[in-house]
This record gives sequence, C-alpha cells and structure tokens, in this order.
Amino acid sequence: MVSLGCAKNLVDTERLLRQLEANRFEIIFDPVDGSKIDTAIINTCGFINDAKQESIDTILQFARAKQNNQIRYLFVMGCMSERYKNKLQEEIPEVDAFFGVNELQNIVRYLGGNWYKELVGERKLTTPSHCSYIKIAEGCDRKCAFCAIPIIRGKHISRPFDEVITEAKNLVTSGVKEINVISQDTTYYGVDSYKRRRLPELLSALAQIRGLEWIRLHYTYPDGFPLEVLEVIKKYPNICNYLDIPLQHISDHILRSMHRGITGAQTRRLIKTIRKTIPGVAIRTTLIVGFPGETNKDFCDLKEFVKESRFDRMGVFTYSHEEDTAAFELKDSVPARIKHQRYEELMVIQEEISRELNAAKLGQIVKVIVDREEDEFYIARTGFDSPEVDNEVLIPRGIPALETGSFYDVRITKTDSFDLFAELK
Repeated sequence: MVSLGCAKNLVDTERLLRQLEANRFEIIFDPVDGSKIDTAIINTCGFINDAKQESIDTILQFARAKQNNQIRYLFVMGCMSERYKNKLQEEIPEVDAFFGVNELQNIVRYLGGNWYKELVGERKLTTPSHCSYIKIAEGCDRKCAFCAIPIIRGKHISRPFDEVITEAKNLVTSGVKEINVISQDTTYYGVDSYKRRRLPELLSALAQIRGLEWIRLHYTYPDGFPLEVLEVIKKYPNICNYLDIPLQHISDHILRSMHRGITGAQTRRLIKTIRKTIPGVAIRTTLIVGFPGETNKDFCDLKEFVKESRFDRMGVFTYSHEEDTAAFELKDSVPARIKHQRYEELMVIQEEISRELNAAKLGQIVKVIVDREEDEFYIARTGFDSPEVDNEVLIPRGIPALETGSFYDVRITKTDSFDLFAELK
C-alpha cells in the first residue's frame, strides 16, 4: 500500500486497510527491493501539478516492477484516479484497475473480499500509535477559482455527529492521545445536514473524551468563520491553542479573482479577533503566489501582510493552472521564474519571523509529545505544532530514556529558524 497526498487521503487509506485486514490480507508498506508482491495499491493525489507528477512517477515505478514480474496486480485509487481515469487507462495499461475517491467497497470486492459495514469508522493507523487524524466531512461547496477539490470530491457532506465522536473514542481506546481534526472546509461542518454550523459543538464533545490530551483544528475557512469556535478553544485545555486557517492572499483584487468571499480588511480583522480572544494562539496559514493577474503591487501587499501578521507557521504554493477550474479560463500570466522568485521572497521573510519567534522561547518550559527516536535525538512537538508540517523539538537521547507517545515538560536550550532544542525540565 502506497498513500500519497494529504492527511485526508491518508484517512481513506487507513479505512481501506482496516477492511483488508479484516479480510485477512497481509499488508506491507516498504517491500524489500526485488521481493514479489501479489497486489500493489497506490492512493494518488491530483490537486496540483507537483502532486500529480509525484503520483504519475509512483505509478510508473510500480508499472515497471509489474513488467519485471515483481507485482502480479496493480491498482490505482484516489483523487488522480477520480479525475483522470480514462486518460490514465490509455497511457498506463499496466494498471489492472482504477478506482475513484468513493470506491473503497469496490476495491475490497474486486480483491475477492467482503465489505464489513460494522467496521465503518474503524481504521488501521499508519501514523504513530499516539497520533491520528479524524475527517469530519467530505467534499467542498466553496467555489475557489484555483481549486479542483470540488470537481474531484464533490459537494460538502458532513459526517454524522455521533459517528465522528464514536470514531474518536475508538481511536483513544486504541492508544491515540492526539487527534487532528480535518476536512476540506472544517468550519462548514453541519451546514448541509444540520442546517447550522456544528463545529463548536463537535469540538466541545471531542474535548470531553477522557484520555484525549490534544485536539488540533485544521483547514478552517476564513469567510464565515464561526467565532464561537474561539471560545470553545479557550474553554478546554486539551484543545491546542492552534488554528490552521488558509488565507491564500491579502490583495482585494486577487481575493476577488480567487472567489474567496472575503476582503483584505476582513481578513486582518479576523486575525486580530483570533489573537485577542486566544492570547498566544499559534496561527498556521498557506498562501498562493503567481495567481493570474498578480501584479508587483499585489505581491508587495502580500509581503507587507506577512511581515505585519508574523504567522507562527506558514506554507507557500506557486499557482498551478488546473483544467476545469474557474481560474483556468484566465491567462496564466505570471512566468514560472517570477512565481518561484516570489515564493522564495516570502519564505525568506517567514524564516526570519520564525527565527525570532523561536528565539523568544529560549529558557521557557513547554509541554511536548515524543514522536520518535532519530540518531542522537528524541524528536518531539509542542501543542503549537502539527505532525509532518510544523516545527519539531529535539531532545538529546540519554538517561532517563523517554517513551514515544508520552508527554514531558522540557526547557528550551537552543533555537533555530524552524526547530527548538530542549532538555528535560
């Protein structure tokens, strides 16, 4: 099993693996080179060009292995398969079957197994046993001009409230201590099926699950942000003071063209409200540079916004011209060289901001969870850091030995731009 793309994709992979496990399939993730595999399944990403290229390269790698008789069957599933199934069938005939994003049952049955309805909501975790994700909705109703997700995943469908809570309880029972709440538009949860935003209520219920020590919120859309969520985060100590809110840009001209439904002034007010309500909150955002029509002034405004906002965590994407999106009708006017240059400029600014924010933590005592051991360090994270994408805390290995998945209070002894170094309190 190979899973590419985002955490939402990973959850789909884990659901499939639980069903396969129940059907007594033996599952491996890192086959030894030259070893024979009966079936390989690749869960693909089809969001932007770089992700699509990674998916294609992986499929071709396994197609070659099949030609060399190392693999008997090759299946492709997920977003890229959903979006380009017909074209992929023509171009890569070595693949035995392609499955879309909502065809997990078909995969199991194609393999000769049974789909066990009583296991819906159960997963075979591929993350460290103490940390997991929980997906509270599928699809998206937003009309962002650059985004192909609604084309691939369809309209927003909230999962039933009780089903989400039951899954979270099952995860905690299995040893999970940290849950990251995800969906394409987390703050829209409940609008479709309950006719109201139920994210504050859902967060409150999650926070009351005994044994769940950290809850973190991802992919909160800025337009129509339910401010009640901030009060819930503030109320419960096991909800991390962390908010992932993809803003994409600050220029009104670009925000309108992106169909984001929010202005630059409204964006600034929202950030101010978040920080006023939750002092010390860590805000993660993502931005896009090189969107069609982005002028030097638009980009300068974005640079100033990054400098003034001093985000704790920030990712930057260069615009990817995606067919079937609204932006595809626009001319991809910013040259690739300029896109990359703007990307680099923003990341240099953010690196300095991150360095300064980290330096301010020198000498502080913080709570961390240990993720793994690596060379001479234990690799840990604070509550302000999501797995895979954010900063890490490096603790020298020694006596006493630390346990993976356990929490410790540590003192920050050294800092750099993106990581912290610490010792036991």
